[in-house]
Amino acid sequence: MGETRRRFLRATGASAVGLTGAVGVTSGQSSGVSLLLNWKPNGLHVPYYAAKARGYYDEQGVNLTGIEAGQGSDFAAKQVGLGNTPFAVTGASQILNVNSRGLSPRSVGVMMQRSPVVVFTTGETFGGELTSADQLAGKTVGTGPGMVKILTKLLLERQGVLSEVELVDTGFDTVQQLLSGKIDAAGGVFADAVVARRKAETVSSIPVAKTIPSYGHVVAANDEFAAENPETVRGFLNATARGAAWATDNPERATEALIAANPAVSETADVQRAKWVEMASRYVLSESVRQHAFGWSDAKPWQTMYEALRGAELLGGDVDPSTVWTNEYLDTDYRYVGEYAAQVTPPESNQTTTGGSGGNSTTTGGGANSATTGQN
Repeated sequence: MGETRRRFLRATGASAVGLTGAVGVTSGQSSGVSLLLNWKPNGLHVPYYAAKARGYYDEQGVNLTGIEAGQGSDFAAKQVGLGNTPFAVTGASQILNVNSRGLSPRSVGVMMQRSPVVVFTTGETFGGELTSADQLAGKTVGTGPGMVKILTKLLLERQGVLSEVELVDTGFDTVQQLLSGKIDAAGGVFADAVVARRKAETVSSIPVAKTIPSYGHVVAANDEFAAENPETVRGFLNATARGAAWATDNPERATEALIAANPAVSETADVQRAKWVEMASRYVLSESVRQHAFGWSDAKPWQTMYEALRGAELLGGDVDPSTVWTNEYLDTDYRYVGEYAAQVTPPESNQTTTGGSGGNSTTTGGGANSATTGQN
C-alpha cells in the first residue's frame, strides 16, 4: 500500500477492504468485474441494467458479475480510488474532491452531460410558475447538502438575488418541506422534481446548468486497473453506451430490466421510468456528444466545478482539473459511442421549456399520465 493511500485512509477513516474484501482490482478481470452505484438502484441507473440484461457487456468481453448499491457519490469515488472496485457511478464533484485528497479515481465517461441540479417549486406553493431566479427574491429556498447547495447558491449569486433569498438547510427532506409549504422553492436534482410531480399539480424548475456549465453523473475507473485493462474499460463503455441507446428508445422495457434486478423498486415503477425519460431526453445528449462521442468530456465544466468547490473550501488540496478525466477509453469507431446521437430518438420528457433570466425554466404537469412536452 503506497504512502499516499495510507495518508488518505488515516485522514478519512476509510477501510482498506472493499465490498468483496479484496483491495486490488488491478490484476485483470479473470474473475469478473463489478460496478458500484452512487446510491440505491433507481431510474438514473437504467442503462447499466438494460445493458446487462441484454448481454451487451458479455458481447464486449466484459464479465460484469454484479451491480452493487452504493452509499453516496463520495463513497463510490473513494472506493474506486482505493482500488476496491474497478468501476463506479459517482459525481464529477466527488471525482475532484477525492483526487484533491490523495487518491486518483478517473472519470472515463460522462453520463450526465450537464448538472442535474435544479431550483424547483410547485404551483400550489409558489402561487404560480417559476420562470426566473428574480422571482426568488424575498423567498425561502431550501437545499440539501453538498454540490446541490453549492450550485444553488452559485446560481442565486450569479443572478444577483442571493442577498435577497433566505437559504436554509433542509437535509434530505427537501421535497417534503416544499410540498408542505415550509419553503417556497427547493434546490435539488431533477429526480426530486420528478418525485414532487407525483403529488403536485404542476412543478416548474430552473436548471442550474443553463447558467453554470458542469457535469453530473460520471463513470469512474480505478486508474491502475484502467491502465492494465484498457480493453475492459473500453468494452464497458461500449456496452453502457449501447444500453443507454436501447433504453432511450425503449424506456418501458428498460425500466422493467431495472425492476427485474431490483424488485423493491416495483412500487415506484412510474417514477423510475420518468427519471430515466428525463435523463435520456435532457442529460445524456449534448453538443459534445453530437460532435464527438457518447460520454465525452470537455475541459470547461471540470474547471467550473473545481472553482466552485475551491471557492467553497471543500477540497482537501490543490488538484489540476484536467488530470481527473480522460476520453481515451471512448471507442469512437463503435457506432453506439462515436455516433450515439444518430442511434437514438430521445423520448419526450414531461416538461415544457419557457424563457427565463435564470436559465430556461421547465414546467411539468402532475400525475404519472399527464405531460406537456417540448424541446430543450
